[in-house]
Amino acid sequence: MIRTAVRALVALTVLGCVHVSAASAQPVVAAPAGSVQGETLGDINLYKGIPYALPPTGWRRWRPPVAAPRWTGTRDATQFGPACHQLTGRGASLYAGPVPPMSEDCLSLNIWAPAHAKNAPVLVWIHGGALTNGSSSETMYDGARLAAEGVIVVSINYRLGILGYLAHPELSGESRKNVSGNYGLLDQIAALRWIKQNIPAFGGDPARVTIAGESAGALSVLYLMASPEARGLFSRAVAESAYMLSTPELRSSRYGDPPAEGVGAWLQMKLGRTNLAGLRAMDAQDLTVAAAKAGYVPWGTVDGVILPEQLVEIFDRGQQAPVPLLAGFNQGEIRSLPALAPPAPADAATYERAIRERYGDLADAFLAVYPSSDIAQSVLATPRDALYGWTAERLARRQTAIGQPAFLYLFDHGYPAADGAGLHAFHASEIPYVFGTRDRTPPNWPAIPDTATETGLSDAMRAYWTSFARDGTPSALGQPAWSAYGQSRAYMAFEEGPVARERLMPGMFKLHETVVCRRRVTGKTPWNWKVGIVSIPVPPATPACS
Repeated sequence: MIRTAVRALVALTVLGCVHVSAASAQPVVAAPAGSVQGETLGDINLYKGIPYALPPTGWRRWRPPVAAPRWTGTRDATQFGPACHQLTGRGASLYAGPVPPMSEDCLSLNIWAPAHAKNAPVLVWIHGGALTNGSSSETMYDGARLAAEGVIVVSINYRLGILGYLAHPELSGESRKNVSGNYGLLDQIAALRWIKQNIPAFGGDPARVTIAGESAGALSVLYLMASPEARGLFSRAVAESAYMLSTPELRSSRYGDPPAEGVGAWLQMKLGRTNLAGLRAMDAQDLTVAAAKAGYVPWGTVDGVILPEQLVEIFDRGQQAPVPLLAGFNQGEIRSLPALAPPAPADAATYERAIRERYGDLADAFLAVYPSSDIAQSVLATPRDALYGWTAERLARRQTAIGQPAFLYLFDHGYPAADGAGLHAFHASEIPYVFGTRDRTPPNWPAIPDTATETGLSDAMRAYWTSFARDGTPSALGQPAWSAYGQSRAYMAFEEGPVARERLMPGMFKLHETVVCRRRVTGKTPWNWKVGIVSIPVPPATPACS
């Protein structure tokens, strides 16, 4: 009898199934990467800090990630891995929380899986933080409540800041493809490859992987949709508050951005190093802080390989990943990001004069959407839409154009602590509703009350998101049907509860699309958050852009 039981246990392990160790009462999975032992949280098994790539240290700093070799024995997976190097001491920021221990050996992921999962859909969360901050272990990203809906949740770390996105002539010279930059993006791709190979052992379906992220995580989703290197590694995408901005190119100066390699060479000199070896010799945290103080801002790099072209070009040509998409933004995005909004002009006349000087023949259309009758709101709404609103609707339109269903939303929900602080529906405020982690927000986050309204909205959003991961269509029992964007330009408004609507913010998309079109034609100015009264003058109309 004992021998038979042991044989059965060994068979389960070899097949990559989950079993519970009698000695430890903890779940063990024998995956292709190696065996891991996690912990049980009721009906959810949690595995933390699983490495998906070798540490990018020493000569591997600024190299594409290398898959971790299969380990022997059973790896303890009950502790989160270190965060990637980033800035600390963000003080009173709403988004600042305790920073976990940091290391260059940070390429790990975490898995929340229903205890009896079998061919379950998989949702991969890519954290935000402007490509400079954040980690997969943040409490607001706890995947247990989402996993309770029948999906497997995976959260990943990826290199940040200068360590994740530096382009440099010497780095390009080291590359077989003669490119550099995009290391954080390559980390995300490596994590997706690991998931594709290993998630069946945890009960997941590698054919139903949804990539999801917010802010810089959503920008990463767009990069992944645009990158040929990521093709086939996911089957759906969720982009919360994404921004499809002009992006630096590796060796060309276009749209007002200097070449990414040139930025790397400039930064090397700024940091007092004579060559790449000098940068590699620096302590990782010292380098991260010094680069930020010098003014380095991480972006993806259009290199012709990992990112073949500007995001707008790829999506216009229909060359993005042909997958169902769920995308949206928040009504009060800029309320918690005041650096993105200029000071309001003193009066309506000053405001209108600035708009006419900058927008020319588009000034009337601009003032119809962002009127001088409410300058304070218009100053906040303009960068909100130029960054997030235009992007969300553009994504919905472009996926629809290639025959894929796209589901658009506007998060317009407030609650007393947020609204009282002037933060109605602020940037990222939808996240704890999606994850069901309203009690696990950062220390300075406006406290979310424990009421039936808040619980009901969170339950609905979790249901929509997880059903989308399951079958590509968001649905929630007892809630409005969420129609695809389609010809009716449908969207879901999340207010006190979900409300199905059509034709979001009339005039908004057309205005910003026209401005971007004109900038693309001239090739001289970027499209970003410097809009409205601080905009670079918009080029005149052309036959391609009315």
